[in-house]
Amino acid sequence: MNRENTVEARRGAAKRSGLIHVLATAGCALAMLSASSVARAVDGCLVLLCLAAPSWNAVAQCVPPVTQVLRDLARGRPFPTCAMAGAGNSASLQWASAPGNCPPQYVSAVDLENGTSYSCAYSGAVTVNIDGAPWTRTWWNFGGQTVTEFSPDAKARMGSWNTQFDDDYAQWLAWLPPPQPPCPTC
Repeated sequence: MNRENTVEARRGAAKRSGLIHVLATAGCALAMLSASSVARAVDGCLVLLCLAAPSWNAVAQCVPPVTQVLRDLARGRPFPTCAMAGAGNSASLQWASAPGNCPPQYVSAVDLENGTSYSCAYSGAVTVNIDGAPWTRTWWNFGGQTVTEFSPDAKARMGSWNTQFDDDYAQWLAWLPPPQPPCPTC
């Protein structure tokens, strides 16, 4: 074998080695991207169960998926679905809009020259329906804070639940000025 053939053989081996390295790197990158997209997928059935629980953030298995769903919602991703939920069991997202679609205890108002500007402490609400009727409504904001409003039926069936929503509402009612007596001359 002459010197030119040896140099060409080495160049060919180096090119093949480089190509194998590039393909291996691309394969690893593709695998990591695939793994990260799978890791972001959230089990809609688990989230549905967690949001229907008396206090989802007190259940260790619920915290990661619910937190991920809230992050996803904040980024404009849809709420996950659950094919096994059964008839009448579902969850849906509604965006908050004060004062109409926001609990009164979380509405703030600022009087401006051209009228009143309202804002809601929460960005949206995820409503969970069980047997076709509202069960919970979890209000959430982009900072990851939540508060859950439980339906009277949910409260009756569960017996105990996270009372933050009810406590905040009672405190809001206590801060309201007393009603004015009716005008006797009007």
